[in-house]
Amino acid sequence: MKPETPVSGVGLGLRRALMGPLSPTLDSPQSAPFDFMEVAPENWIPMGGRLAKQFRAFTEQFPFVTHGLSLSLGGPEPLDFELLKSVKGFLKEHNIRRYTEHLSYCSDHGHLYDLMPIPFTEEAVHYVADRVRQVQDFLEQPIGIEHVSYYAAPGAEMSEIEFVNAVLEEADCELLLDVNNAYVNSINHGYDPRDFISALPGERICYVHIAGHFDEAEDLKVDTHGSAVIDPVWALLEHAYREFGAIPTLLERDFNFPGNEELFSELQKIGRYQHQQPSTTRKLG
Repeated sequence: MKPETPVSGVGLGLRRALMGPLSPTLDSPQSAPFDFMEVAPENWIPMGGRLAKQFRAFTEQFPFVTHGLSLSLGGPEPLDFELLKSVKGFLKEHNIRRYTEHLSYCSDHGHLYDLMPIPFTEEAVHYVADRVRQVQDFLEQPIGIEHVSYYAAPGAEMSEIEFVNAVLEEADCELLLDVNNAYVNSINHGYDPRDFISALPGERICYVHIAGHFDEAEDLKVDTHGSAVIDPVWALLEHAYREFGAIPTLLERDFNFPGNEELFSELQKIGRYQHQQPSTTRKLG
């Protein structure tokens, strides 16, 4: 039996634009179509006043995880321990279950405002794994890393799956599986996303992301989180469940927010897929 996950069930990314529409769930959280929530800590750490009070109302009712945007695990600059200090306090203040970050870099003598791919090389594996271990030591807990969508692979000496698995093994960290990223990358780089997911270490998966994307062309998909999840991505989620069990799964939506009825329908669809599969548990760490 696999160890325990930090959260369970169905999750939803909390965005500021959703706080009003989702406020009725605070009165009866047991009837909400989601079991946990996620935020990017950089967007919430500096808040105060009314917004902080509204956020606290959600963290008091639902389990939370965080998904960082700016740590730049693969970047050339030293790790930002001032940011990590703030993150550590934020996790403790709101009893947040897990901190995750992107397997990418986003800074080089300044913020690049994008998630850039790390070269798939052995040298990069050692570099990033060491930085992940430093973060885990500082936070005194495991973290999850997410394989990102990418549109070029400069200097690659190994495949994406070889690189991701090597970092996970050397860093001894968790994986945030993004089903939409697997789909987008499979189209853009010509591989089978089912094979990619099946080759991942299921025992390291802390939870899953699912989202929509933009069709730039038949052979170019752009990860946007601004539209509904499409059928091939739902099918890929089912494949992940068949491989690893009903892993906790969170819906990401960053803009073009639909009404609650449409949003909740997608969350309920995740729940239906989960109930069709055996449950799984994973290590809290």
